[in-house]
Amino acid sequence: MHNHNNGLKTAVLMGGLMAFLVLIGVFLAYFTNNSIFILLMSLVGLVSIAYSYWNSDKLALRSMNAYPVTREQVPGLYAIVEELSARAQQPMPRLYVAPTATPNAFATGRNPENAAVCCTEGILQLLDEREMRGVLGHELMHVYNHDILTGSIAAAMAGAIGSIGQMLSFSMMFGGNRDENRTGALGSLVIAFLGPLAAGAIQMAISRTREYDADEDGAQLTGDPLALASALSKLHGGIARVPMNPNNQKTEGVAAMMIANPFGGLRNAMSTHPPMEQRIARLQDMARSMGQ
Repeated sequence: MHNHNNGLKTAVLMGGLMAFLVLIGVFLAYFTNNSIFILLMSLVGLVSIAYSYWNSDKLALRSMNAYPVTREQVPGLYAIVEELSARAQQPMPRLYVAPTATPNAFATGRNPENAAVCCTEGILQLLDEREMRGVLGHELMHVYNHDILTGSIAAAMAGAIGSIGQMLSFSMMFGGNRDENRTGALGSLVIAFLGPLAAGAIQMAISRTREYDADEDGAQLTGDPLALASALSKLHGGIARVPMNPNNQKTEGVAAMMIANPFGGLRNAMSTHPPMEQRIARLQDMARSMGQ
């Protein structure tokens, strides 16, 4: 495992999103002459972080209707995860399967001792054993690099900022004269538009870096970069044929955790995942450097 400065990334992420929430509070306090909004927005950020910390795994698995699986049900999957966990000298996560034909996988949990790896029924049907090993190596490194929590917190706070933006877009500012009301309404619209964009941009930047890191570390864990490259290529085609519904709010929050953009060709401009061809090319370069 490499040191990817995930602690620093988490601090920057939380600091940036918290600062934006406090700025919203300052804006509301100024135009309502009530400083309570600064405290309220700070509390929104702290509650989002705390709730995500303790419940990120449950929320993600529930949103996908995932069910736990035993060694007897998926012996091949268990064997691969046991082997790779032992190789990394880390705890073995719980295993789940999500009942969807879209091929994908994700890891969740606040730390390696409380982690879970979830594969969809679609990915289990699409990939062979070697390719699944590459995917599971990638997901395990998300867990062992301690960056699952980063994505969970980013998603929760981005969602909070988006909700506040929507609320402001349909609300009127209270107090003050007519000019202040106009300024307040304009400011509300600016926050409503820019808030979710800013939060999404921060989330996207952190998430894309994490995907590259997990590709590299996962390929080193398995010793087979080409297996993951082949898996990503198949996933790209499989998701294009059977994408997830981008308007499903329950699964939208889990999308950033998945190994591949589950919406296929949709939303690539603001996707939390790097372009698939770049990920595959990097893995192929890595294989060449390893003499494969």
